[in-house]
Parts: sequence; C-alpha cells; structure tokens
Amino acid sequence: MPAPTVTYTFLGPEGTFTEAALMQVPDAAHAIRIPSSNVNTALDKVRDGSADAAMVPIENSVEGGVTATLDAIATGQELRILREALVPISFVLVARPGVEIGDIRRVSTHGHAWAQCRLWVDANIPNAEYIPGSSTAAAAMGLLDADGVHYDAAICAPIVAQEQPGLSVLAENIGDNPGAVTRFVLVGRPGELPARTGADKTTVVVPLPEDRPGALMEILDQFATRGVNLSRIESRPTGQYLGHYFFSIDADGHVADARVADALAGLHRISPATRFLGSYQRADGHRSIVAPHTSDQAFRAAHAWVRDILSGASAVAEYTPGASPRA
Repeated sequence: MPAPTVTYTFLGPEGTFTEAALMQVPDAAHAIRIPSSNVNTALDKVRDGSADAAMVPIENSVEGGVTATLDAIATGQELRILREALVPISFVLVARPGVEIGDIRRVSTHGHAWAQCRLWVDANIPNAEYIPGSSTAAAAMGLLDADGVHYDAAICAPIVAQEQPGLSVLAENIGDNPGAVTRFVLVGRPGELPARTGADKTTVVVPLPEDRPGALMEILDQFATRGVNLSRIESRPTGQYLGHYFFSIDADGHVADARVADALAGLHRISPATRFLGSYQRADGHRSIVAPHTSDQAFRAAHAWVRDILSGASAVAEYTPGASPRA
C-alpha cells in the first residue's frame, strides 16, 4: 500500500460523529487523520498547511447552524468547502461501571448533543447539571480519567461506548428526534473548484453593508430574480459592534451555473466584502429545478441579444419564452 499523501484533521477525539463524516471521503481510510480539539484549531491546521483539509460540523437538522464553524470560516484567511457529508445522529448515556442513573448529578457532552437530548434528560434525570464538553467523544473519554473527572455521566455516540470497555451504557437512543441528521463540510484552501454535477450547493458569507429598511431584501432579491433557491440563511454577529451582522447562505446550484454566477455578481455589487466559500456536490444528490428563463441557454441568449444591440446588428432570437432549453 502506498504511503499516505493526504492529511485530514477533524473535530476529535476519535469516535466523534465528525470522524464518521470524514470516513465518507473516498481516500480518508488511507490518509493521515489528525484529531483537533475544536473547530478553530482544525481550520488553523488547514490555513498553516499542516493539514490538507478539515472535516467540521456546520448544520444540524434540530439545532440549525453550528455557530463555531459559521464564525470561523467567515473570517480570517479564506477557505473553501470541498464537499459535504450527512451523518444520522443517535445518542447513548454512558458512565463508569457501577454508576446508576439515580447516582447522576452532572452530565457532560457537546452543546448540540445536550440540546438534542433535553426532553429525555428532563424526564429521566431532571436535576442533572450540564457540563459543556468540546465534543461528545471527549466527554465520554473524560470519564476514564478517574483522577480528573468532575461529572458522573456523558452523552455520546454509540460507537464510543462500543470501543471503550471502561464505559457502561445506561440508556440508548436518548435523542429527542430519532431522525436527527448533522451536516458536515470538508474545508480546504482555495484552489480548483469541484466540478459542476447538476446537484450542487454554493455557500457564501454576505456582510450587511448598512442597517437600513430593505437591506436584507436587496440581498435576497439577487437570488430570487435569477431563480436561485436558498436552502439555508442565518445571521451571525460580526463582533465589531451591536447590530452589525453577516449572513451565511447556502444556495442551490454551482457558481458555474449562469444564474448563480449572476446572483453572486449582484451580491458583490451590493456588498463588496461578500466571501465565496465554495461550490460543491450536495450529499443528498438533490438536483435543482431550473426554470427555462433562468437556464444557462437563456442567459447566453440574453447576453447575445444585448451584444447585438450594442454592435448595431439585428437581434436574432436564440431563445423563445416558454421553451425548455437545457441548462
């Protein structure tokens, strides 16, 4: 087997849902895999060249966007999203052998996991105090440190409990939503874009240029008038001062699609600090529905018509409204 030539980092330690997402990358099994303690550390390894790419969580079907990731990729040296992965999420409650549910006073896990198990916790250990953990796996592994642990149980992925004989499973399937899914993104340095597939997603960060009536509508209109659907939009504070926000947006389509490229150009005119974070294949394979008047052919015909006008030539129609040209 040839020596690994690619280095990936992920939100560790081993056994996290993030590592499970990374293992969906075709060459991950034979690559060097380095766990990172948090999202910022993982992305810094990509920026300084010690890792080729980082797998980090960006969105959960129950809790929404992962703010640590949204903020970390919106600032600093530019990065690119190369692909995404979807991981079904389930949780177990673990403790050291001999500990019973009635003994639990403090529980540690990642903040998103805690939020997804609150109903079960309220019903079964209502007086338990939440102790924040850097990840679900880190919280579980902390229980094995008998000298330093300051909590009684942890919420983690089933695989962690299966691989650690020092952990006892007290309860299974404790998530409030059995269909919960977390979306992860593989983030690298800017370079050649993934090829357009027809089932793509484009992610951008758009600072609000000024706080005034209609400012957000003006941003959204850039997509709406070109037939570009938005699958996610979230506001995040820039941290500069109160009331100053940027918008993290996922749009259906690839920057190589004329409608998407035209929308991004419109965004840049409105907000020149707009940051392009990548165009990449959707993990669910969902293909965009493209109206005839927003197809690539329709855009080419419209530009050709304008060129003919400017050149003084007679405009020759290449596109008939109501037809169904291929994108």
